[in-house]
Amino acid sequence: MSAAPSTPAEPPGPTTVPGPTTVPGLTTVENTAPAVLAARCAELTRPAYPHREVYGQYCTIHEYVDCPPDDAYTYLRQGHHLEEWTFSLRNFEPGGAPGLWVGDDLLEARTRIYCRVASNAEARTVDFHCAWDQGEQLWMIYLMRVVPAEPVLGRPGSVITWTNCRHPYYDANPRPELAPGPDRAWVGTYWDLFYAGHTVEMANLKAILEHRHRNALPVGVPPRSAGAAAAPGAK
Repeated sequence: MSAAPSTPAEPPGPTTVPGPTTVPGLTTVENTAPAVLAARCAELTRPAYPHREVYGQYCTIHEYVDCPPDDAYTYLRQGHHLEEWTFSLRNFEPGGAPGLWVGDDLLEARTRIYCRVASNAEARTVDFHCAWDQGEQLWMIYLMRVVPAEPVLGRPGSVITWTNCRHPYYDANPRPELAPGPDRAWVGTYWDLFYAGHTVEMANLKAILEHRHRNALPVGVPPRSAGAAAAPGAK
């Protein structure tokens, strides 16, 4: 970073709309010298960060996958594949409302998980809206995106990102009366393990997609159960 731009910036022209420099608290070239910014960035850069500081409110992981982005997206958006690449989601069947599934989360005994898939082919986003115990408010939202690797990494394949946000219900079960038993652990008790657990599941996803692509196999597979086969998004 140079100490000063090689060409002086043009002064802002008159405007009837307040510019960004009128908003308190902004750090921009109009109010901060590049050298000051560099020093501030150095202060904010540390050799190590506490886990809670990085993953306390948001948990994002990402992975390169040697599989064409359209194939990776199609695999993800077909919700029955959750039974294949996640650690513990199994036995999905229609959940009684359009687009709603219900299955078992074998992470905890007798725990039902409800799920709805929202996808966008143009952006290659796949969002899993989920909740334990009930399907009326799907507040556990898993945000995934498939990015073509060619323009961002200069290599064929995909970059897959996965983000969770810490909804307040992770800290307090909103419907404790629906739990299968009083001793069942709540999903929020696992939040500090989300990074590690999701990394394991992302490794599963990567292994499945790369194995099938490299061996010229169909990336997707039929649903394991008749119930999942009848669920929306299974085809």
